[in-house]
Amino acid sequence: MRILLTGATGYIGKMILPVLLSHGHDVICCVRNKDRFESPGIDQGLLELIEVDFLEDQSLEKIPDDIDAAYYLIHSMSTSISDFESLEKISAQNFRHRLDQTKVQQVVYLSGIINEEKLSRHLSSRREVELTLAEGSYHLTTLRAGIIVGSGSASFEIIRDLVEK
Repeated sequence: MRILLTGATGYIGKMILPVLLSHGHDVICCVRNKDRFESPGIDQGLLELIEVDFLEDQSLEKIPDDIDAAYYLIHSMSTSISDFESLEKISAQNFRHRLDQTKVQQVVYLSGIINEEKLSRHLSSRREVELTLAEGSYHLTTLRAGIIVGSGSASFEIIRDLVEK
């Protein structure tokens, strides 16, 4: 399969990439900056790296038409605290629009746990992204997870820093 992996420089993306490659999938990693992409010990043979900014829809033309599946692991909270909701929605709309022009059949989206009527700004934004992605012409699987803590993840680093202080 040809799989598009967004958020490849994030914690989850870094964990998924070697697994996809070990199963023989061709993986196209979307990154904003190729220089920030580190892949020690990864077989570069099945890996394609493209620079894409999901806030700029023209850059998404680099995404190949012949992808079979995609992982949407984009999260804009770290970019701008004041308007991350609008940034996340624009990214999701641009992603959906481009993927609707490809042959992709399945999109996997990592969201947060949404089990309350009243949601935080963060979870409300995650829900809005899910609804935006669900309008696409592909099948959408949403994985709802709480804080993912693992060595090297932002959550792990925050908790470690709190404990040390």
